[in-house]
Amino acid sequence: MTVDAKTPLLATSGLHKTFGGIRALSDVSFSIMRGEIYGLIGPNGAGKTTLFNVLTGLYTADTGTVTLAERQLSGRKPHEIVSAGFTRTFQNIRLFANMTTLENVMVGRHVRSRAGVLGAIIRDRRTRTEEAAITQRGLQLLDYVGIQRHAHRLARQLSYGDQRRLEIARALATDPLLLALDEPAAGMNPSERVELQQLLRTIRDDGITLLLIEHDVRLVMDICDRMAVLDYGRKIAEGTPQEVQNNTQVIEAYLGSEPP
Repeated sequence: MTVDAKTPLLATSGLHKTFGGIRALSDVSFSIMRGEIYGLIGPNGAGKTTLFNVLTGLYTADTGTVTLAERQLSGRKPHEIVSAGFTRTFQNIRLFANMTTLENVMVGRHVRSRAGVLGAIIRDRRTRTEEAAITQRGLQLLDYVGIQRHAHRLARQLSYGDQRRLEIARALATDPLLLALDEPAAGMNPSERVELQQLLRTIRDDGITLLLIEHDVRLVMDICDRMAVLDYGRKIAEGTPQEVQNNTQVIEAYLGSEPP
């Protein structure tokens, strides 16, 4: 389906989510345009991860809608959302520790495979050809994120920063329209964060839209085109980094007494 450039890639409307009477999200609405790096910030407990989980199907919103490229995502299961083109990483690294770096990326690529169970069993020509293509794509993605030299090392043997890069490579293997990253800079040293910024800009420049949760406010302000701010499950601000920095509610809720 052809989507007009002025049509939001992702749109949410009136998202509500409660847990045992506690309102985690309250009437959250926002949209992300194609080609943006869109940030989501807020103090601890603001509802950022809950929102990510609703968007990617781990939680079901009590009310509200989510669309991707004008396709309804609300109520879909996580693997269906990935197939639709919306992929995420997690705040806590979730790799297959005892599989190689390459195998981890290949797992992500299999969401686009066609061989099925029967093909995997009989190993026909079509299946072998597809598997070779998946291996090649995995190597390309490892090179893309800068860790191809570790292709045959176990994931658990990688440095923390390289494990983060591996997660991004595995997510990219699903061919996403929108890549959501939950705290990708967590635990990184300053040089790793600079490299991460460069990688994220490269991903965006290569046609993938990004949604970013990040506690590093400076990183978000430096890299994002627009952002939303949550506080107690409500969206209290949305706009460019400059607009958000100068928003009184944001300053009081999260950024402190003065803009950074």
